[in-house]
Amino acid sequence: MRMDYMNQCPIILREYFGYMETIKGKSVKTVEEYFIDLRSFFRYIKLSRGLTKEDFEKITIDDVDLALIESVSLTDVFEYMNYLSAVRGNNNNTRSRKCSSLRSFFHYLYTVTGQIKQNPVEQLGNPKLPKRLPKHLDLEQSIDLLDVVDGPNKERDYCILTLFLNCGMRLSELVGINYGDIRSDNTLIITGKGNKQRVVYLNEACIEAIEAYRKVRPVDGIVYSDRNALFVSRNKRRISPKTVQWLVKKYLKEINLDEGYSVHKLRHTAATLMYQQGGVDTRVLKDILGHENLGTTEIYTHLSNIQVRNAIEANPLAHVDRRKSDHNKDENS
Repeated sequence: MRMDYMNQCPIILREYFGYMETIKGKSVKTVEEYFIDLRSFFRYIKLSRGLTKEDFEKITIDDVDLALIESVSLTDVFEYMNYLSAVRGNNNNTRSRKCSSLRSFFHYLYTVTGQIKQNPVEQLGNPKLPKRLPKHLDLEQSIDLLDVVDGPNKERDYCILTLFLNCGMRLSELVGINYGDIRSDNTLIITGKGNKQRVVYLNEACIEAIEAYRKVRPVDGIVYSDRNALFVSRNKRRISPKTVQWLVKKYLKEINLDEGYSVHKLRHTAATLMYQQGGVDTRVLKDILGHENLGTTEIYTHLSNIQVRNAIEANPLAHVDRRKSDHNKDENS
């Protein structure tokens, strides 16, 4: 895919993507997302300027040059955001991501390389996003999920679910685990976004699940390039994200949590359980989850109904009823 989108780009975009990947350390997947967002924007610019009559999806951007980029104004961007909402049907989350992509690109041209004399999106804000609590499994549902694991790959699947629920790792981080990432001091090296590594402690449940899976993990016939992968598929290759998504959905469906739940909800579950029931400090949780900003982690600090109830019950006035005292006074008078 990388060569495909590079071939569709003018030199100025290729240089930007190269900078994001090699200097900023962004993953290939992240850079591809930048490409998709910028392609959408310049397709709109060409269409709105009357530079093409092609259908939106067929508009090429390999002819975008510095002169066209320098002509972009903040008004153009506002109109583009309206177009995304009214015509493309993009929601606030999608438009917010596209805003971030535009800010990154124009910041690069203005601040890093000095190719443009002013940054048209410097004052561009993000669409206001509704604050929603992350959907997650409660403790009982998490245990139920582990209990339904069965089948010919039950040790592998159980290990996968255990790591998700205990370590809060991302899907890409789990499928990327190699044998060498598991260290003798019961820690695991996780390679996260932008190839940034962090160390996560493996608790007893994780260690036991990994050891049980290791005993049955195929050894012979593994594809050479995937020989170090911890989790492998029936085809003797590193397990794919799609396979993990499929098996997680399968087990969630067995406990009647198919609708609205996914692999990423297991990450939310781990974070929420660690904060609410484990008392983990948000700064520690930030490092466990691999968040760059503490603000991202604070979404998990929402209070559960149980916590709210316990807080109200903890009020020293919770069991004081002065009406009883007044009633007794009336009877004795």
